Amino acid sequence: MQVIRQMELKADQLYKQKVVRGFCHLYDGQEACCVGIEASLTQKDDVITAYRAHGWAYIRGVPVSNILAELFGRKLGCAKGKGGSMHMYSDNFYGGNGIVGAQVPLGAGIAFAHKYRKSDTVAVACYGDGAANQGQIFEAYNMAQLWKLPAIFVCENNRYGMGTSVERSSASTNYFTRAGYIPGLRVDGMDVLAVREATRFAKEHAVNEGPIVMELVTYRYHGHSMSDPGTSYRTRDEVKDVRKNFDPISSFREKIIEIGFTTKQEIKEIDAAAKQHVQVETAKAMASTEPDFEQIACDIYITDTPLTVRSCNIYNRLHHQANA
Repeated sequence: MQVIRQMELKADQLYKQKVVRGFCHLYDGQEACCVGIEASLTQKDDVITAYRAHGWAYIRGVPVSNILAELFGRKLGCAKGKGGSMHMYSDNFYGGNGIVGAQVPLGAGIAFAHKYRKSDTVAVACYGDGAANQGQIFEAYNMAQLWKLPAIFVCENNRYGMGTSVERSSASTNYFTRAGYIPGLRVDGMDVLAVREATRFAKEHAVNEGPIVMELVTYRYHGHSMSDPGTSYRTRDEVKDVRKNFDPISSFREKIIEIGFTTKQEIKEIDAAAKQHVQVETAKAMASTEPDFEQIACDIYITDTPLTVRSCNIYNRLHHQANA
């Protein structure tokens, strides 16, 4: 969690220095969600999420340097500098999706693949409270229940869809009950251990019984994106109160110190190591160069045969290299 926190703070700093361009949605405050879920998954399970994906990319195995390089538009990036903040991918991690809610039916499709292969694995499809009213989500619920797909639908409820509170946007804010015919859980998304145990239960249910919904009640510290200061629809005191009383890192730190798993000195060393690691990884990302223009049409497909792709000019063709 501390590495993710430091990485997001570094991304914030570099965005303000104009090293990062375009959209950028930070995950700080929500670290317990991805870390807790991942703790109950295996690398054979699949995850797909929305565009607040940096933390998920890291916990699914993408190094910090590759995540930051993707933000910078550099070759070292996990999408070779061509995806940016919203489109990060790795093995068994399907992004990073820019269209609100569209990843949920895709997640149902990935769950169908698990069922088709008769594996004991699951697909986790994450979305936010802002996407929870999308019609395609309910279509995905319906198909998942009809076919008893091994899907865990995760609503990361950070209480605001862009600048609109859940109370203003949703007739029912009990997102875990929304599917009706699919069982649901509401979980403290600021408690990494609660998320881990809930996911353990949810995975067992999904594999043996079919889909389940988890609502993780969490909070984002930054605004919706870097263009949003995050103070026009909520007060600074509200953010300060959550940081003080519910921060996922601080609360976990206090628990493990209290029960004797570690000491304050060891925690300081872990925090310092995480900060140093992000600094080193940032230097690697900054040293990477921008992708060559010849690569602009590559990696659309996995193919062992070179292809040509139409460009914006219908009379000009771009080359897609073999990559299989």
